[in-house]
Amino acid sequence: MNPDHAPIHQPEAGRAPRNMKKIAAASVIGTTVEWYDLFIFATASALVFNKVFFPAFDPLTGTLLAFGTFASAYLARILGAALFGHFGDKVGRKSMLLISLIMMGSATFAIGLLPDYRSIGIWAPILLLTLRVIQGLALGGEWGGAVLMAVEHAPADKRGLYGSWVQIGVPAGTLIANLAFLLCNAVLPNEALLSWGWRIPFLASVLLVGVGMYIRLNTSETPSFSKVKATAAQVKIPLAEVLTKSWKQVLLGGIATMSTGTAFNLIVAFGLTYGTQTLGFSRNQMLTIALLSCALCIVLLPLFGLLSDKVGRKPVIIGGIIAEALLAFPLFWLLDTKVFSFALLGYLLMMSAFAANYGPIATFLAELFGTKVRYSGLSISYMLSGLLGSAATPIITTALLSATGRGSSVAWYMIGSALISAVALLLLAETLSRHAPAAATGVDATTSLS
Repeated sequence: MNPDHAPIHQPEAGRAPRNMKKIAAASVIGTTVEWYDLFIFATASALVFNKVFFPAFDPLTGTLLAFGTFASAYLARILGAALFGHFGDKVGRKSMLLISLIMMGSATFAIGLLPDYRSIGIWAPILLLTLRVIQGLALGGEWGGAVLMAVEHAPADKRGLYGSWVQIGVPAGTLIANLAFLLCNAVLPNEALLSWGWRIPFLASVLLVGVGMYIRLNTSETPSFSKVKATAAQVKIPLAEVLTKSWKQVLLGGIATMSTGTAFNLIVAFGLTYGTQTLGFSRNQMLTIALLSCALCIVLLPLFGLLSDKVGRKPVIIGGIIAEALLAFPLFWLLDTKVFSFALLGYLLMMSAFAANYGPIATFLAELFGTKVRYSGLSISYMLSGLLGSAATPIITTALLSATGRGSSVAWYMIGSALISAVALLLLAETLSRHAPAAATGVDATTSLS
């Protein structure tokens, strides 16, 4: 075995169950806070930012500019992944998670204090973009570290399960974000919502950050990194190491994960705009639909993670990708009925497919890389997928709808994204058995966890 690519070190059996409850709680709460901060921006982009920060433009252009600001974070996430990945592989997972949480919370709180376009003109969207970039930098380091805190602490036969707990942060954060806007929208008139009500969800994030900080301060460093640090075996430049020796895994892993971002943002970002501006659903109706579908996803993610521990990561992920492609047209057929119950059904079906795809992917990506470069490799690969899928989806789908006037064009986009991800996934080897003392299973031997 290449000494630069050590296996995931297993915790002592007697301590694993007790420790894992704390680690799982820290993973869920910490990532929920981060994704809440990210997705209140997505929800605000779809519902109010075009009027608050881009009022000089027509509604479509304003929405595109708001989504463009939303997408800017995904470019910053790549830089954040490289930066936090470097220090995460050199200094440790825990310290990077604390720094990323403080950065994200501070930027989100500051967005809630920003003057609007009518108050300071062009400086309003410029400051919004700056704070959005800081959010992106923070999330670039957050997700990979949270995954490793869970996966590197977990027993070998439960990595899929505990890795999927980290993924719960996405629908949970989105659920809380939508619930916050749903409540504000329900109790405030539209004028008050646009004037000051939209700020409440951003300012309230400081409470969640406080809880996340408390939880993370009371968790320990992972066994895998502790073993590397004890022997002073850290790689000098982890980013250079992973991009020279494992670049195929980084690239293919990012492309394989792309459809998760496409599917999820189709639901939580584009879907809100399409439902309210094109189909005539009220904001409350669309927020309720998104909220209920996220609640279902929270339940399904650990089930699919557990299934991946039984049958393998790739079969579960590919099943989710295929389901996303098959459901693309039915989703829009159901939405276009303009009937609340049918629209909800479409969302629930697509979110179920997303959960199968997304649940095991964190563990799968982590298992592609060795301990000394795992933070860097995992983070860059996942953030690349965000740039390819999540960042592009709201902009492309809004442009497609404007050009064609038909949801079918967006459905074809979802299908194309799914097919590309499926091909990339098939080019990667199964990682389930990499905790066993066996040879590499088809991927470049330097990335084996064996």
